Amino acid sequence: MTATGGTTIKDVVGLFKALSDETRLRILRLLLEGELCICDLMEVLELPQSRVSRHMAYLKHSGLVNDRREGVWIYYSLREPQSKVHEHQMRCIRDCFEEHEVSKRDLQRLKSRLEVKKACA
Repeated sequence: MTATGGTTIKDVVGLFKALSDETRLRILRLLLEGELCICDLMEVLELPQSRVSRHMAYLKHSGLVNDRREGVWIYYSLREPQSKVHEHQMRCIRDCFEEHEVSKRDLQRLKSRLEVKKACA
C-alpha cells in the first residue's frame, strides 16, 4: 500500500517517528530559517554537542535534512519534501509553531546568535 506520490506507508511511519521528538521538531523549525551548523543549534537549544549530533543523524537518516562539510564544520539544511505528507508536515511546523513559547524563544535566540556571528565576520 502506498500513500500519495509513491511514498510507502513505511516511509510515512518513518517520517512521523522522526517528528515524534520535541528536540527534533525544534531543530526542524530552526532549519526553516536556513542552513545552520551544530554550534548554532547547540547554543539556541542549550544542549550538548553529542545530543544535537545524535538528533541530526536521526533527521538525516530519516531524509529530512541534508548536510555539507566545509572544512571541519558540518552545515545542515532542510531537504526538499519527498512526498505530500512531508510537505504538509513541514508547512505545519512552520505555521503552527509560531504560537508556542519554546519556538518563539528558539527563534529569538537564533536571531541574536546570527546577528552576533554576522557582526564578528
